[in-house]
Amino acid sequence: MRIWLKDSERRPDPLPARTDARKAYFAGSVGWLLALVGLVVFNDQLVDAGRGWWLWCAVIGLGLGLVGLGWVQFRRR
Repeated sequence: MRIWLKDSERRPDPLPARTDARKAYFAGSVGWLLALVGLVVFNDQLVDAGRGWWLWCAVIGLGLGLVGLGWVQFRRR
């Protein structure tokens, strides 16, 4: 097996795959939304256990997911 090939021996690079990142951002945002709903329901127990910051983690995750979804939509235009 050779590590280095001459340019004349190389095959051309494949074309980049077209993907739809909106589905991934949407699925992640839905996941963060479900986590946020669950954390709001159990907020008192989380605060008592010293895990109140989990709620803000879900809020930030949802916010970043929505920003990413908006960015992907903007880039598609």
